[in-house]
Amino acid sequence: MLHKFNKRYLAVNLDPVLACNLRCKMCYFTDADYLKTLKGQFKDPDLDLVAKSIFSRALKLQIGCGTEPTLYKNLERIVALGKQYKVPYISITTNANLLTEEKIEALLKAGLNEFTISLHGVTKESYEGFMKKANYEKFHSVFNTFKELKKKYDFKVRINYTFNKDNFYELREFFDHFDAKCFDILQIRPIQKIGNTEYNDFDISSLANDYPGLIQSIRETCATNNIILMAPNTIIKLNSENQSSFIFDYTFCYISPKKFWKDGFNWREESFNDYSKKIGWSKELLANVFRSKKTMKSLSNKLNYEIEFT
Repeated sequence: MLHKFNKRYLAVNLDPVLACNLRCKMCYFTDADYLKTLKGQFKDPDLDLVAKSIFSRALKLQIGCGTEPTLYKNLERIVALGKQYKVPYISITTNANLLTEEKIEALLKAGLNEFTISLHGVTKESYEGFMKKANYEKFHSVFNTFKELKKKYDFKVRINYTFNKDNFYELREFFDHFDAKCFDILQIRPIQKIGNTEYNDFDISSLANDYPGLIQSIRETCATNNIILMAPNTIIKLNSENQSSFIFDYTFCYISPKKFWKDGFNWREESFNDYSKKIGWSKELLANVFRSKKTMKSLSNKLNYEIEFT
């Protein structure tokens, strides 16, 4: 219905540049062969065409999906284009190592709603070990800047912590290292296989017994500090069927210098509406309503979170 009545329902995920300044061990940027395929960035005139073709249908604009957006020199212009097309919520996912107070404030003035910060270790040793080429002190200076700018601007900071069996238990010390006044959302995610990564131990079954207790402790601290916690209640059934995951395939729109939503979409010359009509997108969305459970089981599974509001 949202599609038919020309309403917003897309999660537009935009990688403006195919590069990264770090080499995180749990990321495919540690795969030398894969790196050879990651080249390119959007030119300014193309950004206008990207925005024109699809931003009017975006419920959210996520800048930075699989690469590092702060390597793009004109990042605030993307945010401004999002606001020009009245996208309700604009977020940037970044490792934060290239952010400065000047860059952060420029993004906020352009209309950014949220910074999502990737984190793979609580302590300096773990952080710099898992996020190679990163600087722990620089990382914390960014959070101090967030704390100060929160006095002037209304924006959210989300920490996205990916854990494995080697960095999980240091979560007990999380609030000893990170000031609760610097961020608003803590998202805790188990490691997932996303390619040929340097770190490749994906078995976290040994954490199952300790996970609930540790998360409960974090939950209590988050509640005390008015922080939203996003974390699975258990890691025992992470691979179980998720009957809502099929929605992802119809709302997620990935854009990069090499890909624009679906193959065959000539985004420089046609709009999302034009191409949708050409491929019969309305009919496919309608057919989705009648999918069976058997069909849903064959679709990509996405992780469900329990969200604790305070």
